[in-house]
Amino acid sequence: MSGRYALFNWPEALGQLPGFPQHMRAHWNLAPKSQVLMLYQNEGQRHAALALWGFTSSWMTDLTRAVAHARAETVNTLPMFQNAWRKQRCLLPANGFFEWRGVQRKQPFWLSTNEPLLYFAGLWDVYAVPGHDYYSVALLTQQAAHLRRPIILNQQQQQLWLDPESSDEQLREVLASAEQPQLHERRVSTLINDPLVDGPHCLNAG
Repeated sequence: MSGRYALFNWPEALGQLPGFPQHMRAHWNLAPKSQVLMLYQNEGQRHAALALWGFTSSWMTDLTRAVAHARAETVNTLPMFQNAWRKQRCLLPANGFFEWRGVQRKQPFWLSTNEPLLYFAGLWDVYAVPGHDYYSVALLTQQAAHLRRPIILNQQQQQLWLDPESSDEQLREVLASAEQPQLHERRVSTLINDPLVDGPHCLNAG
């Protein structure tokens, strides 16, 4: 399961989107329950916002049950995600992500591409409290025998995923046809194991 990713470098165009946080910080170790950047579509235009990585439905009373991931093969059948699947889909931009391999002592690896940004498929919701609305997101993961990586969307798939007019069939096809791009990987230090560690040293060779 992909439980960490990074967003430390982004193009100027991303920073000019409506809603982009004015003092957006770079992060090398984003973990569940972190504030992450999401992109969503409103009236045909992409907008940006910060959201809690942990899907929190408006009807939830126990916020410790927030869900960080949604499985591609079941997401459209689960009541928790029903409304978000229809109306509240988003992208999570990233420079790359981490995964751990091994049995007794797991080794972290950093995976990235030659592209400046990757775009993960996600779902969002709003949790309202008096005076403020909080965004929350779940990261979609692809079905795999032993590793559940993020679903990375190409430009055409991004447009279909964000389009409020996309049909259920089109959305399922996007998730099923999303092909993993050519990923470059390398071992990194186990410093990344600590979700409180954040900085360029998270990418140091292990």
